Amino acid sequence: MWTRIRAILVARNREFYRDRAGLGWNLLMPMLMVLAFAFIFQDEQSDLLKIGVLTPGGTLNGIESPVLDLEHVTFVPVPVTDLAAAIVKVERHQLDLLLDPGAVAPRYWVNGDSAKGYLAERLLLAAGSSGIEIGTEPERQTLSGAALRYVDWVLPGVLAMNIMFSSLWGVGWVIVRYRKNGVLRRLKATPLSPWEFLTAQVLSRLLVVLGASLIVYLGAAWLLDVPMRGSYVALALVYVAGSLCLISLGLIIAARLRTEELADGLLNLMSWPMLLLSGVWFSMEGTSALAQWVSQALPLTHLVAAARAVMIDGAGVVEVLPEIGVLLALAVAFLTLATWMFRWE
Repeated sequence: MWTRIRAILVARNREFYRDRAGLGWNLLMPMLMVLAFAFIFQDEQSDLLKIGVLTPGGTLNGIESPVLDLEHVTFVPVPVTDLAAAIVKVERHQLDLLLDPGAVAPRYWVNGDSAKGYLAERLLLAAGSSGIEIGTEPERQTLSGAALRYVDWVLPGVLAMNIMFSSLWGVGWVIVRYRKNGVLRRLKATPLSPWEFLTAQVLSRLLVVLGASLIVYLGAAWLLDVPMRGSYVALALVYVAGSLCLISLGLIIAARLRTEELADGLLNLMSWPMLLLSGVWFSMEGTSALAQWVSQALPLTHLVAAARAVMIDGAGVVEVLPEIGVLLALAVAFLTLATWMFRWE
């Protein structure tokens, strides 16, 4: 059995690396996207201040403070349960100041390294010294930390996006082409079983997407000095689980279709909602409850979230085990369904 799987795996890998255009696209395109984001958003700071306000219910309704009347300031409601995450955002300059107006002793958090944090603090204190009553002077909590660049934030998503496209089209579209050109009909006459054939396709594509992702990551780390605060083992497990899940999803599309045109349309229909709702380009915070619910049902969301947790938040294997478990469970379910649906002709 493993001899047959190895033969198919080697043949598929040779087909891939002999296709110079496909190989170059898998390596060059994501790297160009990362460099483009680094260039476009190298000075993405806006003129507005961004102040987080701790609230019991996640809305600003019922919160009274003269600070909230300031113009040209974006106020972000932060549920009390998300205090730790909000403090991290202040450290990374994603929030200029975090205010807790509902505490018995009002308090706020500000980053001593942030110029905008300094301005936000002066506005807060000026509200109390200009004759406007704001109650007890808030307690100052000082934080520190460097700003998080957009390219640092988006890199895990770009890597996940490249894995998604390479996984879906690398097996979904290719196997449909095999069926249309009669390759699968000839393989049917051999002792090769559908499970062996699909396993070889999964292993072959896994090697390709992980190899390409490693090259892109090393290039971005060398050129842009992107952060890696977590465990490399955790990051590897996340991308392996995500790749297996997305490759298995592509196999479902390839199970019975006969034309590349129909496969291409279905793959686009499947990939673009994931691309838009999985937090690849922008955070899903602040979107509608329905959008966030749909987002959590998409495998790419779990891949992007786990990768960001490792690279940006410093998560280890234990912290991302839930996301890895979801991805592996989906991979098993998708692969089982694809094997059951698969037809040689």
